[in-house]
Amino acid sequence: MATFFGSPLFVSVPVARTQNLSPPLQLPSLSKSSPEPPPEPPLPPVQRSGRGTSADSTDWIASGLTRRFGLGAGLAWAGFLTFGVVSEQVKTRFEVNQQEANTRDVEKEEEVVLPNGIRYYELRVGGGATPRKGDLVVIDLKGSVQGDGVFVDTFGKEKKPLALVVGSRPYSKGMCEGIEMVIRTMKNGGKRRVIVPPALGFGDEGADFGSGFKILPNATLEYIVEVEKVSIAPS
Repeated sequence: MATFFGSPLFVSVPVARTQNLSPPLQLPSLSKSSPEPPPEPPLPPVQRSGRGTSADSTDWIASGLTRRFGLGAGLAWAGFLTFGVVSEQVKTRFEVNQQEANTRDVEKEEEVVLPNGIRYYELRVGGGATPRKGDLVVIDLKGSVQGDGVFVDTFGKEKKPLALVVGSRPYSKGMCEGIEMVIRTMKNGGKRRVIVPPALGFGDEGADFGSGFKILPNATLEYIVEVEKVSIAPS
């Protein structure tokens, strides 16, 4: 006890410590990334019926008609078969009979002169519908240069008629602006002889349809045109 009380007091002196400025250790994260989901099994192939899809059918129709009537007319026919069949189906037998009854041949040709210089002679008055813009029209056409040879002729069983959409351009297969103007005033079943001035024919450039016959510039044209079919475009 004496020794304890007689001993000098022990004073604790604080020791200065240098601060460790090094960044703390980055411990690896213990969280594990979730495993990727296994790939889904491939879907079984879709069984298609032998008839094909509607697009395939339309392409087949367009290809066949393109080979028959040419590119522009073939596509016009494909569009008609896709969208315009309904208007043909609803046509009654009475309407067909009425159209045939109203079609008549003209006994005496009379010249009609239009303000644009076109002249035509009615050969047969049609009893059917009158073509409008957007309608599909099938025509027979015989075209020649006055005083020269024939450059287009679709009349006859072994030949193919022309199909066009009224108002579509450019023209082909011997068609010209003057003939389209005349068709717009004809009716289904009608037939005319038409004289087309150069300005509404092939103008000062002429034309070459690749058949070995060239239409010279500023040529006056003469046509025989017959409207075989008018298919009203669906509204």
